[in-house]
Amino acid sequence: MTARPLAPADAQTLWLAEKIPSDQVLIYGFDGVPGDLPDALATVARRARACDDLAVRVENRSRGGYPAWVGSGVDDRFVVHEQEQWAGCLAAAVALSEAPLDPYVAPWRLHVFPGVDGIPGSTGRGTVAAFHVVHALGDGTRLAVLAATLFGRRGPIPQARPPRGGPATLPWRGVRAALAHREMVRDERAGVVPPPAGQYPLRRTNEWSAGTTLLRTVVRRRDQWRAGPVTVTALAAVSEALARLLRDFGDDPVPLGAEVPMAHRGPRLADNHYGNVAVDLHPDVPLESRGARIAADLDARRRRAEHPANRAGDLAFAATPAPLLRWGVGKFDPAARSSSVTGNTVVTSVNRGAADLEFGGAPVVVTSDVPALSPMMGLVHGVHGIGDAISVSVHARESVIGGEAGLDGYVERLAAALGPSGA
Repeated sequence: MTARPLAPADAQTLWLAEKIPSDQVLIYGFDGVPGDLPDALATVARRARACDDLAVRVENRSRGGYPAWVGSGVDDRFVVHEQEQWAGCLAAAVALSEAPLDPYVAPWRLHVFPGVDGIPGSTGRGTVAAFHVVHALGDGTRLAVLAATLFGRRGPIPQARPPRGGPATLPWRGVRAALAHREMVRDERAGVVPPPAGQYPLRRTNEWSAGTTLLRTVVRRRDQWRAGPVTVTALAAVSEALARLLRDFGDDPVPLGAEVPMAHRGPRLADNHYGNVAVDLHPDVPLESRGARIAADLDARRRRAEHPANRAGDLAFAATPAPLLRWGVGKFDPAARSSSVTGNTVVTSVNRGAADLEFGGAPVVVTSDVPALSPMMGLVHGVHGIGDAISVSVHARESVIGGEAGLDGYVERLAAALGPSGA
């Protein structure tokens, strides 16, 4: 393949990962164990070799330019483990997320656990596959497509289309972005575009602490959820469980907010094509009507994100010279603490499509994730669907959630808030 320079947003993600690890671990559960495991792995390897977006690694090609994706072999990227229980696979996935990959050697690996009991939706022993990948290779939507390619789905992979001109266009793109921002301010005053979201006070979920992290999942069929969009239902349930958690620790949960990743407007300028928006969780509103308030907030964030000023800002950032961006990333201090936050938790939501994936002939029945923690975020959630199975993952620092017992209680409350059918 021809070397493909990383877009500025992807290079920023790559370099920030040196300070705050951000590897992603996408989990897939299959109903059954391949009769010929080496052959199943060989099939997946052939699919990876045939995909220019998977048969890659990062290479630094010049001091003044951006790193590039270059062609690479993939035969050493498959690891088989022994693990008999679904819960053990989740713990292993957490351990993977805490052992960052070297993107200059192997930006992804596939870890396979055959012969696993307890996979949600499985009729017996099944297989778990964990796709461990550096965040620079894509956002949640793109990484889900790459994982699906390994498991037999055919279709286009989202591709970045960087603007022409490069750093030479930064001055005039910067001017256009500034003018567009002024227009957005005028539109705010006129009530045409919603104002920016407010900040939230620090909660215990925003505390930084080292130590053990824990992962749990709640898995439901779509018809077991409360009525309404999946993301909105999940946010309302998180609000219920999180407010109860904070009250148990003697904290007033009002106000309470969540960071929600949202796709950028317009064609992709980078493999990571999203930004986080703040959504109020309205814990003081009854659960039955909370979803409507959250949906209205999401709509307001979406309408603001779709203002042309944001696209103009994205285009200006996409023209940033590599040395300038590298210098800026170098100034970032992960130990710095803020007095307020965009959200008290993160809720990432990705639909991974139809249940058309397979591994060695075993069909997919569930997908999950290890949502990434950060120094300012000790409790995070991932909402991921495949077919009619939807999982909500909860990843937390033990000290934030009150240990394993605290996490189990939190997940029980979350499951109850998702709908009356139980976990």
